[in-house]
Amino acid sequence: MSNPSNISYVFESDEVIYSSSHIVTASSEDISTLKALSEKNPRKRCRLCAHPDSQNTLHDMLIVHGKGAYVRPHKHIGKSESLHVIEGTALMLIFDDMGNITRSAQLGELSSNNMFFYRMPEDVFHSLIITSEWFVFHESTTGPFDSTKTEFPDWAPDNDDDEAIATYQNMLVNSIDDRDPSSPLKSKT
Repeated sequence: MSNPSNISYVFESDEVIYSSSHIVTASSEDISTLKALSEKNPRKRCRLCAHPDSQNTLHDMLIVHGKGAYVRPHKHIGKSESLHVIEGTALMLIFDDMGNITRSAQLGELSSNNMFFYRMPEDVFHSLIITSEWFVFHESTTGPFDSTKTEFPDWAPDNDDDEAIATYQNMLVNSIDDRDPSSPLKSKT
């Protein structure tokens, strides 16, 4: 694997990489490496964690999602997160507890004139639909990581049902399009 920033990579899984470097830096070549790893991953995603381990109190991650990556709606119990777009576009969706969309926004890098940053408060169901070939972003949240503090609703498909995911994401995009006929997400058929 290319390592232009001289980061000492430690692979926790196909999707999660830590750095053992004291000072973590990243370049466009590192992003290319994360994209290449994402292409080999069934969930089309990969992250470089700048924090030393899952028990750290601050988690900074450089995350890459390929088009088609499913970000299941979820909420974080007792913790907020922030996201800063580096490259690409995605639709951000906010849901009430019943699964109704209460807010949506197109995200993109600063030069896109879309929203390029958000801070998501705790206990809010949210998701992303990737609308470009690649969506690259920096995410920060508090640690330590505890999977029991992430809640997934019954009204959204599990990660392992590709057909249900495609149907669900199309329904979400169409519901946004129905509210805004000028939506750039409108299907071209």
